[in-house]
Amino acid sequence: MDSCGAARVINWIGSSGGLPPNETTFASILKKQGYFTGIIGKWHLGMNCESPNDHCHHPLNHGFDYFYGMPLSLFNECQPGGLLDLDASFRAQLTLLTQIMAFAVMTLVIARYSNMVAINWKIIFYSALLVILFFITWYVKYGFIHHWSCIIMRNHEIVEQPMNLERTASQMLREVLHFIDGHKDAPFLLFVSFLHAHVPLRTAKAFIGKSEHGIYGDTVQEMDFMVGSVVNAIDNAGLKNNTMIYFASDHGGHLEAKYGALQTGGWNGIYRGGKGMAGWEGGIRVPGIFRWPGIIPADVKIDEPTSLMDIYPTVVHLAGGELPKDRIIDGRNLMPLLTKKTHHSEHEFLFHYCGIQLHAVRWHQKESGAIWKAHYMTPVFFPEGAVGCYNMLVCGCEGDHVHHHDPPLLFELLADPSESKPLDPRVDPQYKSVLSRIKMAVTEHQKTISVVPQQLSYFNYIWKPWLQPCCGTFPFCWCDKEDHNVTGLLG
Repeated sequence: MDSCGAARVINWIGSSGGLPPNETTFASILKKQGYFTGIIGKWHLGMNCESPNDHCHHPLNHGFDYFYGMPLSLFNECQPGGLLDLDASFRAQLTLLTQIMAFAVMTLVIARYSNMVAINWKIIFYSALLVILFFITWYVKYGFIHHWSCIIMRNHEIVEQPMNLERTASQMLREVLHFIDGHKDAPFLLFVSFLHAHVPLRTAKAFIGKSEHGIYGDTVQEMDFMVGSVVNAIDNAGLKNNTMIYFASDHGGHLEAKYGALQTGGWNGIYRGGKGMAGWEGGIRVPGIFRWPGIIPADVKIDEPTSLMDIYPTVVHLAGGELPKDRIIDGRNLMPLLTKKTHHSEHEFLFHYCGIQLHAVRWHQKESGAIWKAHYMTPVFFPEGAVGCYNMLVCGCEGDHVHHHDPPLLFELLADPSESKPLDPRVDPQYKSVLSRIKMAVTEHQKTISVVPQQLSYFNYIWKPWLQPCCGTFPFCWCDKEDHNVTGLLG
């Protein structure tokens, strides 16, 4: 939750927010073009809307033919005995609710006895509710998130609850290899969404101690092995020359992620900031690695601003599909840039949001080649002098958690990639003209934004017991339908 109570991600598998059913994904477009579509790994876009089985946000309701993985994100609670990310706040809320309900029920009971009114079904109902709340409070103490949210699904079926992190990576790699082998004779789209290198850093024994950069480095090496295994599977299936592979990260290192004094969330080098910090380069500047022999030239570095939003129009173009015409598509087809038919990204402006707040704007000035970035808000780091919000899981987006800059901070990224020396608006002759052009772009951009139902509103965000997926009888959710003989894939 950010400073004003608005959620930024889905934290409960039993909440009702998620990717709206009326959205058109690139998977749904490719499916119409004859592709078999699969996603293996993390799906952090919701599950159910009104019932535990409506699957309105599920990948199979958004154009994917096959899903294997985790329908949420990893949290520290997914590793038994680990640090707490969400349980602590949830326990406090649930304990308070239990106390309130206990007081209300006792008051009602005393009132009814005082008036010599017999206890009826309402008293029984409230008493039962009180018992349930006390039970949930006890259950939470021993791992609410671990048992109810850390699960593995195959399509609509829960196959492991709770998930076993010691073998999850091997299980997912197995699924990827089987998928490629089973669909090599027809067009397919495979989206592999690794749980690496997200905390908790659970790494196979074969990779422990292999890196010079601690457990995080070990985890990255394990992921590197998995990527190599996927690439080898593509090549061994005879698909090397007609398959485009794109590898990227969704954000930079998570600076606040630590286990004691041990940094477990990555490192962003010279770039300032990290995950969840909107405009700072350390959170949004990530590499994109492409491979398509014979189509994309090898060993070529392209230093142009692009976006993960570009995946959408790029894969739709390659499949011969058509982009939706009833909405604005912010991404751009990357193929002209990747095949050297053009030397510049189509993105003149990129808008960097934190939640619903516009924090920064990037301008790629084509005439000069300069890359400007204006920061309207930046997170308040804690403690003072730090580069991160170490009193929170991630930095807040608004309110007391941000600095408002008027005039905005302005950097020229080619000359100052670490964003350490903002231009002085009083003396720099370019400041006024650059900010004027960026302001015009913001005005035009904001005209394209439509008001839509908030998927992360408080009501959609909160945990709803009736939406909780459960293998078995709620609340005693448990099952293990997986093949345990997969650990050899990672040594």
